[in-house]
Amino acid sequence: MIGIIGGSGLDNPDILKNAKDLEVETPYGKPSSALKIGEIGGKKVCMIARHGREHKIPPTQVNFRANIQALKDQGVSHILATTACGSLRKEIERGDLVILDQFIDFTRHRKITYYEEFPAGGENAKHTAMPDPFSEEMRKVLIETAKELKIKFHEKGTVITIEGPRFSTRAESKMFRIWGADVINMSVAPEAILSNEAGIPYAAVAMSTDYDSWAENEATVTWEEILETFSKNVDNIKKLFVEAIAKID
Repeated sequence: MIGIIGGSGLDNPDILKNAKDLEVETPYGKPSSALKIGEIGGKKVCMIARHGREHKIPPTQVNFRANIQALKDQGVSHILATTACGSLRKEIERGDLVILDQFIDFTRHRKITYYEEFPAGGENAKHTAMPDPFSEEMRKVLIETAKELKIKFHEKGTVITIEGPRFSTRAESKMFRIWGADVINMSVAPEAILSNEAGIPYAAVAMSTDYDSWAENEATVTWEEILETFSKNVDNIKKLFVEAIAKID
């Protein structure tokens, strides 16, 4: 089964066939929304809305641990995620897709691990290696599919995840560029971390909706602008996911 985590602008997409809702609980509490289980191209898919289907959950309050655990409990073998992002590079334009390959975690107030204690201690301590946090196998499928569909995209990109819900100051935005980040969002790092700890390959497609705060000749980013840009281009992500899921084993 393939898991999909829908982000801003793709909270409740109508891409699943024979879909049904499933309310679940996990040891970490309730996930952000009921799971929607159905099919895409004959493959079983389990979808969750990261911020709830009506987008009522702010980034810091998302129960990322419950979301990943809920997908794992349903037997999900791979996770595809979508996210809106701000561009930190001139060449990543509004509406462009970025198939992420690295992240920088700049969050400070979230539960970002399943291992809050090491009961057995010693050699049994859990430290998950994460040099390449996004599944290279899944990234290759997404890249190949995006080329076939002739969608404008970037084959790699480093995302920095901030706490939110506020947007960056100009100084922060410029600092993130110096650090090597290409795009900025408020969700991917916790998900990627937890998916890796859970042993589930994870890949994320980010859509650039704005230029954050570093580009002084650009208008200040607004939430309305983000939703408008995402809604204009969301069909590209839907097409990409539908075609890519058929190729994921």
